[in-house]
Amino acid sequence: MAATVVPAPAAPVVVAPIFAELEPFTVTLYGEMRNRILYTAITLRLADETSRKQIEDYMPEVRDRILKVLSSQPLAQVQTPEGRQALSSALKVGLSKTFAPQLPAPQISDVLFTAFVVQ
Repeated sequence: MAATVVPAPAAPVVVAPIFAELEPFTVTLYGEMRNRILYTAITLRLADETSRKQIEDYMPEVRDRILKVLSSQPLAQVQTPEGRQALSSALKVGLSKTFAPQLPAPQISDVLFTAFVVQ
């Protein structure tokens, strides 16, 4: 009787993440008693190289969209974990819109804060 050889299952293919690291942002947040400064660094996790290239090509518009969202945040909200999660979601929605009619929207998997200081 011959022994049956069962091949080992193939290792799952792990796709390397695609990130776009952005220059830091500094905006004024308006509070009821006084204003504060928000300094944050953001890295985008993208689904594909096409999205990364699009983010790089449209960087002035990317930064403008981010600044508009950041500067519209209430001070009390960004100081909570829930507020930062909501901010991340708002940035993802804002950046997932197309930059030109003939282009598909960039595929943004996540918005990551790599620095976040309210002073």
